[in-house]
Amino acid sequence: MVFRSQKCGERRIYLERIRRLEGYMKEILFVNACVREEESRTLKLAQTFLEGYQRAHPEDHIIHRNLMKDRLSPLYPETLAEQHALEAAGKLDQPMFEAARQFVAADKIVIAAPFWELSFPAILRIYLERISVVNLTFGYGPEGEHLGFCKAEKMLLITTRGGDFTGEQAWMEMGARQLNALCHMFGIGGFQCLSADGLDDVKNDPEAILAKASQQAEALATEF
Repeated sequence: MVFRSQKCGERRIYLERIRRLEGYMKEILFVNACVREEESRTLKLAQTFLEGYQRAHPEDHIIHRNLMKDRLSPLYPETLAEQHALEAAGKLDQPMFEAARQFVAADKIVIAAPFWELSFPAILRIYLERISVVNLTFGYGPEGEHLGFCKAEKMLLITTRGGDFTGEQAWMEMGARQLNALCHMFGIGGFQCLSADGLDDVKNDPEAILAKASQQAEALATEF
């Protein structure tokens, strides 16, 4: 496959210039992967963060993307072939890439996803597959070097976990680690994770854990 490295490099320079601009309205992309919707503890924590962020940054605009409503389909053989053909032809303005175009244009990204099976729900994995588009969210330079083209300066994952995966069991946690790696792939400068752990441990007080996490969310909202 031939990659348009020169154009990709020019896009990278352009996005870096945009990042240096001060005083302009920033767009925050909120990706909601909370399958239980309003009953989700993760979503409630995310809402606390978003409300705090809007108070601290009233000039910014939050874009909500609800993956339950999107119902994005996985990349089956025929859709994968279509994607590769469009990528090779440089037709990145096609509807198939709408989610990727929105993702690459965001100034900051917030993802809310519960901790399922050591990672996150499948709907988020499908979304990540659909935004991973060559010469749009990432690409390669003339020497084969990896290039990320996303405008976002940082990404935040908000999650809740039944067990505690912050200590000795941290190696089992694969959701935050995958997103952190993807930030590097997409050229996103920083990654943070806000989590409430141990909510289903009978020895713990889940309300107290969530209250503490909510305080952390409000504090983080002012500086994110």
